[in-house]
Amino acid sequence: MYIEKYWGNYIGGSDDSMTLLEYLAAKRKEQLTVGEIFADSGLDKLDDISQSDGALSLPVDGLDADIQYAIDIIADLAALLLECRKSGSIDLAELDMDEGIIIITASDEEHERINSALAAFAAEPSSYDISEMMDEDELSEMATVCEQLRKELYGE
Repeated sequence: MYIEKYWGNYIGGSDDSMTLLEYLAAKRKEQLTVGEIFADSGLDKLDDISQSDGALSLPVDGLDADIQYAIDIIADLAALLLECRKSGSIDLAELDMDEGIIIITASDEEHERINSALAAFAAEPSSYDISEMMDEDELSEMATVCEQLRKELYGE
């Protein structure tokens, strides 16, 4: 899986990442759009993703699972979109979830929102609420990984 290049500590390694994967597995759909994920999580209504402030959640098995940091979900979605671009789909079993193949698609507008969000985080990671749980080195490394992912996904 191509996603292994990014999936790990900073992308795909958080509690928010696990919540996103559980949500994807629970959807039991072969294809999802970023718009649907944004709507289900509340990201579509969040004006400032740098300060999530407990405003996000995803429905998992009939319960709303809290999302702590919007940038986690956006970075994870970017990695999952890159996997779909490179491999055609995501094999959830390879991400330690129940078996299932899923394809995530995004409109041009959704891609632009992800691109902008990753660029903004890479430029000023200390202004994001996630900085409260990371030291400066970790935050800098996460910002670097997000920028590399952004460049690969969007060719910049």
